Amino acid sequence: MSYREHTKMIRIKDRVIGGGNPVLIQSMTNTKTEDAEATIRQILALEKAGCEIVRATVPTMEAAENFRKIKQAIHIPLVADIHFDWRLAIAAIENGADKVRINPGNIGSKERVMEVVRAARERGVPLRVGVNSGSLEKELVEKYHGVTAEGLVESALSEVGLIEDCGYDRIVVSIKSSDVMMSYAAHKMIAEKCPYPLHVGITEAGGLIRGNIKSAIGLGLILNEGIGDTIRVSLTGDPVNEVESAKQILRTLGLRSDGIEVVSCPTCGRTEIDLVGLAGQVEEMVKDYPDLNMKIAVMGCVVNGPGEAREADLGIAGGKGVGILIKGGEVIRRLPEEELLPALREELELYRAHLS
Repeated sequence: MSYREHTKMIRIKDRVIGGGNPVLIQSMTNTKTEDAEATIRQILALEKAGCEIVRATVPTMEAAENFRKIKQAIHIPLVADIHFDWRLAIAAIENGADKVRINPGNIGSKERVMEVVRAARERGVPLRVGVNSGSLEKELVEKYHGVTAEGLVESALSEVGLIEDCGYDRIVVSIKSSDVMMSYAAHKMIAEKCPYPLHVGITEAGGLIRGNIKSAIGLGLILNEGIGDTIRVSLTGDPVNEVESAKQILRTLGLRSDGIEVVSCPTCGRTEIDLVGLAGQVEEMVKDYPDLNMKIAVMGCVVNGPGEAREADLGIAGGKGVGILIKGGEVIRRLPEEELLPALREELELYRAHLS
């Protein structure tokens, strides 16, 4: 069963999630939102990488007020991340936030939650209810003898109930843990009980290698169950890496087919070219062609290269000072090693021109 086919459709600015719509990629800025220019620069870089929704922290009134300026310079929905201060949530909404992430239990009294909901309703702004294993309520930790998937789900549904009690149902839900299998279990539970779109991620996943492995396994398991309407790969470092990783996860699962997929061989003793450097250059090159949907193979051996690249649309393989250009599994050109990249770019330009 694909749960995402049956979640409630929620509009976030000009994007729609839930109801079987494509899984969207989200990231979060790590700039100071009080520095509007730095935040804008980072969001524009995230947009270029393929980010479709971006979240920014709102710890101060200055940050909330900067939302107005930031929104004028970017092109994707901007989400306000709020902790504790309900007044900042309202200020962010008044300054144009397209969605607000809150934990109703941290906002304060029911009256304060109602004030936030009232402001959101007036402007049609969705609220994302966020529950994190690191901040699970003490009573639920005691009830389940520790932090558990059951506790996360109960906490999330309780928070959703607070907003529903205020008469609002433009809700997105997220339950996050750094424990991959706990996250998997929790998402399977909540998908059966919750009609709202789910934002999925493995929180505090770590750096580029560890974080990517945990996120790929965790998101892969969850998404493959038909669960999840938006995703974030949480990595320590440049958030652009999060977007690139998220795109690869979705493509690998068959949930995305847009953009160029680059495959490359792992190298062996036959390799007589700087394949690592070459593959890296190709990865950078294809960022200039986000509109193309194809597979490119980068191989380090002119002997087996054509065969290994047979399933790719285009491929290059290098030998000692010489290379080959492969198209549809057939060698179409032999050329000096230093001409491989220009020849590949030429083919990409021709392919783009053919589509236009």
